[in-house]
Amino acid sequence: MTERTPLLHYRLSTSVNESEPRGPPAGRKLSIFFGVVVPTLLSMFSVVLFLRIGFVVGHAGLYQAIAMFLVAYFIICMTVLSVCAISTNGALDAGGAYYMISRALGPEFGGSIGIMFFLANVCGSALYVLGLVEAIVTTFGVPEVTSSYQVLPSGYWWSLLYATGIALLCLLVCMVGAHIYAKATFLIFMVVMFVLGTILISFFAVRPRTIVLPRPSSFNPTPNGTGPTFPTTANFTGFKLDTLLGNLGAGYTEDYTTQTMMNFATVFAVMFNGCTGIMAGSNMSGDLKNPSYSIPRGTITAVIFTFIIYNLLSVLVACTCDRVLLQRDYGFLRDINIWYPFVIIGVYSSTLSAAMSNLIGASRILYALARDDLFGKVLSPAKKTSHSGNPWVSVLISWFLVQLVLFAGKLNTIASIVTIFFLLVYAAVDLACLALEWASAPNFRPTFRYFTWHTCVLGIIGCAVMMFLINAIYASASIAFMLLLLLLIHYLSPTSSWGYISQALIFHQVRKYLLMLDVRKDHVKFWRPQVLLMVSNPRSSVGLITFINDIKKSGLYVLGHVQLGDLNTLPSDPLQSQYDSWLSLVDHLNIKAFVNLTLADSVRHGVQHLLFISGLGGMRPNTLVLGFYDDCVPKDRLTGSSLSTSPSNDPSGLSPEDHGEFEDGKVLGPQEYVAIISDAMKMLKNVVLARYFNNFDRSLALSPPPSSPGKGAVYVDVWPVNLLRPDSCSYVDTCSLFLLQLACILNMVRSWRKATLRLFLCVEEGRSVRGSEEKLGQLLKELRIKAQIYPKQKPDEEEENEDDYVNSFPSNATRLSDDYLSAVNRMILDQARPAPAVRFLYLPRPPADTRRYSAYLRQLELLTQDLGPTLLIHGVTPVITTDL
Repeated sequence: MTERTPLLHYRLSTSVNESEPRGPPAGRKLSIFFGVVVPTLLSMFSVVLFLRIGFVVGHAGLYQAIAMFLVAYFIICMTVLSVCAISTNGALDAGGAYYMISRALGPEFGGSIGIMFFLANVCGSALYVLGLVEAIVTTFGVPEVTSSYQVLPSGYWWSLLYATGIALLCLLVCMVGAHIYAKATFLIFMVVMFVLGTILISFFAVRPRTIVLPRPSSFNPTPNGTGPTFPTTANFTGFKLDTLLGNLGAGYTEDYTTQTMMNFATVFAVMFNGCTGIMAGSNMSGDLKNPSYSIPRGTITAVIFTFIIYNLLSVLVACTCDRVLLQRDYGFLRDINIWYPFVIIGVYSSTLSAAMSNLIGASRILYALARDDLFGKVLSPAKKTSHSGNPWVSVLISWFLVQLVLFAGKLNTIASIVTIFFLLVYAAVDLACLALEWASAPNFRPTFRYFTWHTCVLGIIGCAVMMFLINAIYASASIAFMLLLLLLIHYLSPTSSWGYISQALIFHQVRKYLLMLDVRKDHVKFWRPQVLLMVSNPRSSVGLITFINDIKKSGLYVLGHVQLGDLNTLPSDPLQSQYDSWLSLVDHLNIKAFVNLTLADSVRHGVQHLLFISGLGGMRPNTLVLGFYDDCVPKDRLTGSSLSTSPSNDPSGLSPEDHGEFEDGKVLGPQEYVAIISDAMKMLKNVVLARYFNNFDRSLALSPPPSSPGKGAVYVDVWPVNLLRPDSCSYVDTCSLFLLQLACILNMVRSWRKATLRLFLCVEEGRSVRGSEEKLGQLLKELRIKAQIYPKQKPDEEEENEDDYVNSFPSNATRLSDDYLSAVNRMILDQARPAPAVRFLYLPRPPADTRRYSAYLRQLELLTQDLGPTLLIHGVTPVITTDL
């Protein structure tokens, strides 16, 4: 055991390293504090900490403000639990939330959400840049009345110039690398924390004072002074019980900056913008020393800290400031601070750090998208990195898009879009965690276990409600855009090796339902064909494969193939390498079928294996379909298709020489072929023999030329009588009814609905045609089968020289002459004008004497000679009922 341990360790390490490409170790430098706590804190604080605390408390009151924070952080915490669970379930690479979602839900969801998360970070970076510009212009811009420190010119183009300069500064920091970015954000973090400390001290240290309120943006006084009046001053009272009591309840009024009436939803939407930065640390996953360890601890620490600060500030504001001050001056913290510029510095620092955080987050997401090749060559340049692992091309692309967004200049519009995009990503993270939990995959065992599927569902519901609460139009448009991206990636992107959560969920549910599918509760009313189609050479069987796909009626459809060989003499199982080729054939033909391959010493034994083991529980084949045993030369029906570009692309994966052929080119003889039919009937399987389907083309069969007899009509002929037993005219035996059922099923398929069923009624001379026709018509009416009945007489005895036994021979034995069978064949050909697309004929049982197998096969061959696509069918179980 001790000698094998190094080898085992080597294999485990190589399998892990080869499963996903990893970034260079040199690029992973950041710790929990610098890589997760600091970016998350700065992203969650941003300008809300300094400019919107008074807005929330002033309109909603202290009670509702605390309730809003509780609701908002409840939604956030549900998502944080999901992030922690996924991030501790394995090695986490660059891309943050995109990497988590794509590896959990597959490339479709991952790619679509990744693009939206990338755009959200781009817009968010532009939002914070514009916010910083507005703060700068407000402080230093030239107003109508100039003062000593207001020196910067203002206007749209000047603001755009300032924004461009700030964006270039962010670009410079991010181009140097994540390590320098972390140092820069740490300096900004220290500044913000210092400013926050001065704010908390100011509530206690600053004496009560009167503050001049800003005028509303739309205030235009009338000459006679009769216009609306607004309060011009408000008080900072210090800690007073009366002030607290006055701020406890809600007092919604108009927003003095937009003249819009506020309510719970609008205030909550504004407040929630300050709580959407929980992914800032996750976005740095590619630069963290240990992402699985750092992300849960750092994110939870930042969330708890911001929650405490927000609620503490709400209480202090409610105890010390008049409601008028809170409602009419959102920047009042500057006026009550121990030194006026501190809050301005805090606003500048927080917005600058948030802009850099979003820019570097966007670049990391774009780099991860490009490396996964979900969009082909479009994003291939974004894969380039510096020697230290910094994706500098992704940073440049992200900065360029930020610059484009800066031209919009509409903060409110951008803010709504950013928040909705972030919420959509959070909901997707919750969905990914929920899917992993519900799939019960053994490999989903995160070290962080403080979550359940209930927390995931609550997170999804909370994010969805918030999206539509903020802006229903933007929410609907973003979801539609995500679904469009999902479909685009589904059809255009290559198959990934990440693993698809959908497959795990489907397996989990299918296993459960298969156990519920009790074969003891089967009823004939709900019978459906479950087909095992044996395919020797798939290239020459395309017509039959597609036709049987039509006739399965939502039942089980299995393509079976037997390869001759002995595993004892082979180095490995040859079927494993062929399975993917067969699945490619299924995809190419666009059929709904499974594939089952087996290795056996003979074709007969191989078919027995497949009949015994194919399917599970109540989903097992009940019908065996075989190609006919004749001398028709097989033709390659896939020539020129995408699957036939080279010999290695043969979907069968086999060449005839691999089978040890007989001299006539077949891998089994007539004796073994009939024995397979007999074996299937002994196992109570219905049997279908398909002849002349090697050239069958469904599109041509369903669209005959208008010049043909019948003016282009499509027919399906059914002969529900044993033509090899001249004494048998019964239409109500099990086999006849099975014939009718299969023909009816084909007629129910959408592409075959225009086909007309022609039912041929064969009677002996001297029997009443009218009576037999009425009896059969009544049966069809009870079975709800619509068909045209054509009464026909069998070949008479004199013509066929069968006087001695044609009406007395009791079985399908060998005394039927070739002349009789040829006459029956001519009757079928002559009486069916125009020619049908396909014929259904009655297949009698093989004789009990195995020495007569060759004669039996000869009879079937003469009976079906030159009939075109024909199915010889034998049913052994009841499949139809007249009961409701």
